[in-house]
Amino acid sequence: MKVAGEEKLSKEPLLVARGLRVAFGDLVAVRDVSLSLGGGEVLGLIGPNGAGKTTFLRAAAGLQPPTRGTTHVMGYDVCGDDTEFRRHIGLAPDAPPVYEELTVDQFLTFIALAYQIQRSLARERIDFWLEQLWLTEKKHEKIATLSRGMRQRITVARTLVPNPTVILLDEPSSGLDPAGRIQFRKVLASLRNQGKALIVSSHILADLEEYCTHIAIIEHGSILRYGAVGDLHDRAEGRHRYQLALADEDTRLAGILADIEGVSDVSHVDGVWTFEFDDRPQRSAELLKTIVARDVPVASFGPMGDTLEDMYLRSGVKQVD
Repeated sequence: MKVAGEEKLSKEPLLVARGLRVAFGDLVAVRDVSLSLGGGEVLGLIGPNGAGKTTFLRAAAGLQPPTRGTTHVMGYDVCGDDTEFRRHIGLAPDAPPVYEELTVDQFLTFIALAYQIQRSLARERIDFWLEQLWLTEKKHEKIATLSRGMRQRITVARTLVPNPTVILLDEPSSGLDPAGRIQFRKVLASLRNQGKALIVSSHILADLEEYCTHIAIIEHGSILRYGAVGDLHDRAEGRHRYQLALADEDTRLAGILADIEGVSDVSHVDGVWTFEFDDRPQRSAELLKTIVARDVPVASFGPMGDTLEDMYLRSGVKQVD
C-alpha cells in the first residue's frame, strides 16, 4: 500500500525525545523519558491507566509543553518557533475530535484543505483512506450518526490524510470490532513497511505483537522496560519455555519433572503443563523420550513463544490510582 504523494523517508531518527518531563504541580506525569524512533519502527507503548502514556504522546506532538527536556521531529524542535514540524507529525487521540454536523467526506476534505493539500491530491488521499479504513459506504453520512468505532476510524483517517512521517496513535483500536482490528493491524503494518515511524499506545497487547518492532512499558511516568519485541523476556540464555499437554490426567508427571535435571518453573493448569528447560533441540528430544518412557499419555509437546501479555505480567507493573 502506498499513499499518494508519499516522499522518500530519511534513515535518520525521525523522532527524538531527550529527558522529557511533564509535571502538573507535584504530580510528575512524564518522568525524564528519552527515546528515538527511526523510519520503519513501531513502538508499542503499554502501561496501566494513569501511567503517563497520553501525556507523553501529547508532549511528543507539541500539544503539551514539557517542564523540561526536548522533543524533535524530523530535526524540528516541537516547542520551537518553527511550526513546520506539524506537517510531519500526526496524532490520533483516544477521544475522537470531530465536527459532528459534517459528513465524513466533508470533514476529511476540511482537514486536507487546512493542510493546504491540492484538491486533486486531497481527493485521491481521502478516497484511499476511506477504502483502507472501511469507511467508503459512510462517506456521505453525518458523523453525529456514527458509532464510536466508526468515529475512531475517522480520527485515524484524519491523521493519515496529511501523510505525516511520524504517527502517534492513542488507543486506536479501543472502539473497533474484531474485523476492524484485523484490518487496522494491516494498515499499521503497511505504514511501518513504508518507512513511517509510529508510536501506538494500546491495552490490546495481542494486536501490538502483530506490527510493533519495539515495546516500552511505562509506569508512573517512567519507562520501566524498553527494547525490541523479540528481546523482552526474562529467561536465562540457553533456556526456553515448553508446553506439554496430556491425553489423560497423570498425577505422576509432577514427580517425573522434578527428577529431571534442568527442569524449572513448572506450572499445571487443566491438564497442560508448562516449564523451562534447555533450548537445544537434542536436549528437548531427550526430555520427551524420558517422559514417554514412563508411560505418560503425552498428547502434545513443544516450545512456547513468549507473548507481550506474559512479559507485561512478569514486569510487575501495578495499576496506577
